[in-house]
Amino acid sequence: MKLRNKHIVFLLFALTAILYKCGIYSFSGASISPDIETVSIDFFYNEAGDGPPYLSQQFTEGLKEYFQNNTNLGIDNSGNGDLQFSGNIASFNYRPIAPTVGINDNAPDNAGLQRLTISIRVEYINTGDDTFDFDQQFSFYADYDPSTTSISAIEPALVEEIFEQLYVDIFNASVANW
Repeated sequence: MKLRNKHIVFLLFALTAILYKCGIYSFSGASISPDIETVSIDFFYNEAGDGPPYLSQQFTEGLKEYFQNNTNLGIDNSGNGDLQFSGNIASFNYRPIAPTVGINDNAPDNAGLQRLTISIRVEYINTGDDTFDFDQQFSFYADYDPSTTSISAIEPALVEEIFEQLYVDIFNASVANW
């Protein structure tokens, strides 16, 4: 009986591996045609005019890494990939979201929380099936308490948190077809 269970487990594993390798199934949720082999991700310039100087480089390289880690696609740096991404960082802004009243009449009102919001405009072209093409803006935000930490100390972590969610959103909109 135990030998039979081992055979069943092995067959299920082999079937999953075959389906994954053929592009029929992906553990990331991607449904990419087997004809699609490469992805091109152009440099995403910071058109917002704000944010740290490394913003464009970090986003572009992070999106490439996300696709490398979650698909079996090769990166085509010539811009002629089967899947093509281009766009820009459209906005980078802080705004108060939880005002607090000053301690007394002479104390100013403050922001109890600040929110960093980053928006990315993405143009996506699927050379294999243009019904999946889009030109769309993706936004995400993260909050922090300015009374407990400085912006210079927290900004890199906020940017990373926001970018991680934006990678997921862009990935899902382009190849997961959700």
